Parts: sequence; structure tokens; C-alpha cells
Amino acid sequence: MKIINKFYPHAIAILGFVLVSLIYFYPVLQGKQIFQSDIAQYTGMAKEQNDFRTIENAEPYWTNSAFGGMPTYQLGAKYPYDFIGAIDDFLRFLPRPADYLFLYFLGFYGLLLVLKTDPLKAFFGAIAFGFSTYLIIILGVGHNAKAHAIAYMPLVVAGFIWVYNKRYIAGGLLTMIATALEINANHFQMTYYLLILLLILSAYYTFQFIKEKEYKALLTSVGVLAIAGILAIGVNATNLMATAEYAKFSTRGKNELTFNPDGSKNTDTSAMTRDYITEYSYGIAESFNLIAPRLFGGSNNESLSKESAIVQFLQQQQISEGQYITEAQAIDYAKQGMPTYWGDQPIVAAPAYIGAVVFFLAILGLLIDERKIKYVFAIGAGVALLLSWGKNFPVLTDFFIDYVPMYNKFRAVSSIQVVLELCFPILAVMGLHSFCKADKAKQWEGLWQSAAIGLGTIVILFLCKGMFSFSGAGDSYMAQSYGPGFVDAIKSDRKTMYSADLLRSGFFIILTAGVLWMLFKEKWAQKTAIILIGLIMISDLFLVDKKYVSDKDFVSSREVDMPFQETASDAQILRDTTHYRVFEVNGNFSSARASYFHKSIGGYHAAKPRRMQQLFDYQIAKNNMEILNMLNVKYVIQTDKEGKEFPTVNPDANGNAWFVNDVKLVNNANAEMKALDNINTRKVAVFNIQANRSKFKNASLKHNLDTTGTIQLRVYKPNYIKYFSESKNEGLAVFSEIYYPYGWNAYVDGVKTEHFPVNYVLRAMMLPKGSHTVEFKFEPEVIETGSTITLISSVTMLIFFAAGIYYERKKKI
Repeated sequence: MKIINKFYPHAIAILGFVLVSLIYFYPVLQGKQIFQSDIAQYTGMAKEQNDFRTIENAEPYWTNSAFGGMPTYQLGAKYPYDFIGAIDDFLRFLPRPADYLFLYFLGFYGLLLVLKTDPLKAFFGAIAFGFSTYLIIILGVGHNAKAHAIAYMPLVVAGFIWVYNKRYIAGGLLTMIATALEINANHFQMTYYLLILLLILSAYYTFQFIKEKEYKALLTSVGVLAIAGILAIGVNATNLMATAEYAKFSTRGKNELTFNPDGSKNTDTSAMTRDYITEYSYGIAESFNLIAPRLFGGSNNESLSKESAIVQFLQQQQISEGQYITEAQAIDYAKQGMPTYWGDQPIVAAPAYIGAVVFFLAILGLLIDERKIKYVFAIGAGVALLLSWGKNFPVLTDFFIDYVPMYNKFRAVSSIQVVLELCFPILAVMGLHSFCKADKAKQWEGLWQSAAIGLGTIVILFLCKGMFSFSGAGDSYMAQSYGPGFVDAIKSDRKTMYSADLLRSGFFIILTAGVLWMLFKEKWAQKTAIILIGLIMISDLFLVDKKYVSDKDFVSSREVDMPFQETASDAQILRDTTHYRVFEVNGNFSSARASYFHKSIGGYHAAKPRRMQQLFDYQIAKNNMEILNMLNVKYVIQTDKEGKEFPTVNPDANGNAWFVNDVKLVNNANAEMKALDNINTRKVAVFNIQANRSKFKNASLKHNLDTTGTIQLRVYKPNYIKYFSESKNEGLAVFSEIYYPYGWNAYVDGVKTEHFPVNYVLRAMMLPKGSHTVEFKFEPEVIETGSTITLISSVTMLIFFAAGIYYERKKKI
């Protein structure tokens, strides 16, 4: 009976999380799925891989359908012995995206329990965390890996806290499993930001241990966390090692070129420029939308009501002589979304609103909670806020980019606010918890001070309204396209939203303060007050969330599984059963639509192959057809003046492989790229001596080679390509396949033979005279090595877990 009483509240809470997740995303119960733009792109990128897996019952680990060819390590590749993935699948038993929302709730609930919060407060606190607007909107657009990693953050923090509080076994086991799940989520940017918070947390406890001269406890804690971390990394070794290997080849790797596409000098060795890293930077004043959602206009596609100024403006517009836009038409147009956002970021799908009630209670927590750990979360939130400002706070941002390891590997610095969105709900629940336990004097002091700060902030923002121009970056374009009256109406609506949402937040703060006042006056029971505050807190966030992610975003399962529809151009191209590549001009190298149907030289990925991206920027974007020829681009999909799509055939495509008669030797990457400006790729290959002399013995390449030979493609799979070559003399063969140094092996008549890069991105090798079978096999050693480490680490983790549970139970007997 004691066991039942102990676990009953937690079982009810978990059931509540399931119900809330399903209620919010109720269309999943109708068999519908949410249409996520990024997942649609992923589906296009992964189509070839998934088809291969279905047919061959194996993993290719390479796809030829995107960017000419790239590893699938970051495209959902499945690795051997992934038992952590199996645990994750078990936890995500609900239909997507309700599964991620449930994980948000579950992880945060666990953290609050570790912080010794009772189940009722922890339940409402967990829902408040999960309903933070940013966490909902990333589910709407399809940032699933990001949501996945965020969901496990609270449990990792909980594990660290347990360990530092000398619960070494339970804390070590929780840290081990939670960290393994966090890494398995495969969004290293979020994990990196979590590490920043963990460093702050560790610094706090280290100071406490040193202050109390508890050196043994400090060393034990560090040792336990180290072991847990090593095992968590070990069980994810395959993915980590493969990703690290590919990172050097991707846009996250070092840039070898010292000039820009326009010819200007480039001094940045990072493939990602400072401007690219900080493109998405929060404006300093814009950060107040954390407590008033549409302070800076909400989103780039904000739905407006019939009372909006834009509706009034539209009704004054003449369609034809004597005919004006009707009220119904204007309302429908406004509801479809207006570009009301006027902050510093290029595109915003929704404001990062943490909730006015959460903000108010967090202030209360900072004022009256006596636990010093509150400063960890306050500092964590503060650091995250400052770093989210990016280029708007260059002193700190530049320091991190230049000196903090790996910080320059991630873009969209504004997303570090996820740390703030984790810390504020913790402080809020701490505030509610401490208020319920405090004496009357402390309650009154905390209540009036937090109300004064919260409402004072609202009043100050009201007074500052006249300081803002309410002008957005795209206003000049809209003025040219729709007239200045359109922009004036948009500005008027921006001002209305500014005031309305400040009043809204003020109302929720007053409402919450009123409930606490009634509790202070003992007019209401504590449980009643907690439930009321919990409902107010959730309602505040829920109403905002539904503006941006709702049932209207759900479509039939078929539309999600098949996000791209075959066009007449696709059908025409697909009649060609040979092997070639396609370039979709409208995709601008950043769309996976073509990858869904064809072998494309474009694609959609956060970490593109660096050299292919450079080849596009420096050559293809300048209409260098020789580059398309060497990439075997046989079809180019274009659009005419009416926007109608049509395919054109490139008759000069070089084919799958060919012999060249000359080699142009260059000494560096700059010269190699420039050599491609004017070259006949069918006859000449460019070879970088400096980059490859130490690795390849074939650097002493000959001129006037025989080109009379032929190379015919016989087998073409993502991870295996077979050719038949025939020539009277030795010749240099160039293959229209992307050179990737980690895993592709070449064989001539079954004998492993060295191959090397030419033309910046392609493969080449010397072939002897006569008839020969040439094979390329993708045999990445990193998968085999990583799988062995994963297996050993998994077995060790299971042993530790079983031993830890046995020891914990033995202590209680």
C-alpha cells in the first residue's frame, strides 16, 4: 500500500501528460499528421536512403540524390546496437508530434521532483515548460531533432543535481541514461547549449564544495559524472564518430578558399562566416516578447482580425472601376497572415513567449526562495539572453566565436534562448513552492515586490512605446509593391498588438497576484490556489500557442508521407532510365524537392557538403555550364515568364565517366577553384598538388593521355557503383561522383586501387590499358569501429544500471 501511495500521484501526472499531449494535438487521433516544412525537406533528402533500406534491408550510409552525393549520417541513418534508440522509441510511444510534447512534460517533471517539488506543482510546472511558445512552434515547422534534444535537457540537469547532492548512484544512473538519450537525439547545437548551463551548475557546486572543504565529495561527484558521460558518449559512438568525420567535409569544416565569390579577400577560415552565424540574432528590446508575445509584431505571417487596420485599408482598394474589395474578402486576406513582425531577425514563425505568469512567478522565486541554486538558473538565463542577442551584443558574441571551442560551428545564435526557456519555468515553480512554505511576512514582501517588478516592467514598456518606429526590414519592399498606405496600416496594427499584449500580460500578472493574495489572506486552501495558478499559467501559454500551431496545420498522412507531387517536368525526365543528375534552378541549391524524384545537385541540409556549396557559389551561380557538364547534369528544370515549369536537356553533359587527355596542376584550393572558371572538363582535369601529394603517389600525372578509351556504367547504387573500362593505353579516368575521402574505396578487377580528387569535387584514378572492371564501394570504417565501441559501452552501461539498482534496493532493506 505504501508503494501504491508513493507512486500514485506520479502515475496520475504521467497520465495527465498523455492526455494533455493528445488533446493539444487531437488531430493525431483522427489519423492525421502535422505538416512540418523541414520534415518535408528531410523526406526529400532521405527518399533514396529509405527506398534502399526497404529493398535491400540494409543501410547505404550514402545517398546520391542530394548535393551530388553525401553521407546519410545526418539523414536518419540507422546504426547497429542502438539500444539507447530503443529506449527513446519506448518513451515516444505517442503519435508525432504529441510524443515530443509528452517528452517535454516528462523530463521537466523529473527535474522538478529532483528539486523536491511536490507532484501537483511539478505537474503544472512541466506543462508550462512544454507550452513555452518556442517549444511548440519548432514542432510546427519540423525541428524535430531540436525538440527531441530539448526534451531531455531537464533530466540531464536533474542527474547532475542528484550527483552533486551526493546521491551518487541514483544521480549517476540518471545522468548516464539522460545524457545518452540527449546525445542520441542528434541535435548537437542544443546539447552544446546545455553544456553551458551544466558548466554554470558545476561551477556553483564546486564553489560550495571548496567552501565547505568537501574535497572528497567534489572528486567523487566529478568521477561519477565523468563515468556517466563517457558511457553516454560510448553508446552513441557510431553516430558521434561518423558525424565528426563528416563535419570536416561539411560547411562546418575549415574553409580553404581565401577569396570570396565576388573576388574580394576572405580572411575567415571558417566555412560559416560571422554574419552567417549571427544572422538570427535577437534584438535587445525584442527580448521583451518573452513576457508580451506580439510586442514586436509576432511573426512574419501573423493572422489579423476583422478589426485590424489592414482590413480597413483593403476595403478601400479598388479591384476594377467601381468595384472594391469586400469586407469578407479583406477579412479572409488578413486572416491568411500579414508580415507584422518588425524585429531584428530575418524570419520569425512565432515569438519566443515564456508566459507572463511564468515571468512573474520566476521573479517571486528569485526574491523569496532561500535555495542558492536559484542563482544557477538566473545566471543561466542571463547568459543565454545575452548570447541570443548575437550581433547586437558583439563584445560577448565575438569573444565566444573567437575563443570558446566549437561555438562557431553553430548558427542561429538566438536559439540559445532554449536555456532561458528551461530556467525560467524552474524559477517560477520554485517561486510558487517557496511562497506556499514562507511565513506571512515573507509572503507579503515577495508578493508586493514581484508584482511591482512585473507590472512596473509592463508600465515602462508602455511609456517606451513612442520611442519605437514600428518599421520592419521589409517595409520598403511592401511600400513599392502595395503602396505606402499598406505599410501605414501594418504599422498601425503593430502598435495595436504592442499595447494589447502588454495589457494582456498585465492582466495575467494581476490575476496571478490576486490568487496569491487570497492564499496569503487564507481565503483559499493552498491546493485550490495552486490549481488556479496552474490553470492561469497554462491558459496564458495555450492561447498564444494555438495562434501558431493548431489543428489547421494537420493534413492527411498521405500528404506528409508524400510531400512532393510529381510535375509534368518530373514525369518527362523520369522517362530517361539512364543515370544522370538534375538541377532545379528555382530550388536555388536549397530545396530537396528535386531530390525526392531525381539525383539532384541541390538539397536541403544544415550541414551541406562544403565543396559543393562553394562550387555553387563560385561557379554554378555564375552560369558556368562546364561545371554542370562535369557533374553530369543532363536536365535543368526552369520556369518561364508565366511561372510555368519546364525541363531543358543539356546535350553537353559529360556522362558518368570519361578519359581526359590533359591534367592542369595547381598548388592550392584557390588556384583549383579559379582553374574551373575556364576549362573544358571533358578534356582536362584539375589536380591540386599541394593538398594531395603526400597522400597519393599519382601526383606525377602525365600530359597528352589517351582519350580513345571508353568507360561504361554497369551498376549504380547509393553505396556501390560498377563500371567497365576499355582502352588501348593507360589513361586518367574522371568519374562524375563526389570525392569523399572517408569510406569510398576503389577496386580495379577486384584489387583495391588508389583514387584521388580532381576538379575540386570529383573522383579520378589512373586506369591501365586493356579491359577492366572498376568498382567503387562505400565501406566506412567509422561505422565498424563505432559499432564496436557502442556495443561494449552498451553492455557496460547495462551492467552498471543493474548493479546500481541492486545496490539502491539493498540499502533500503
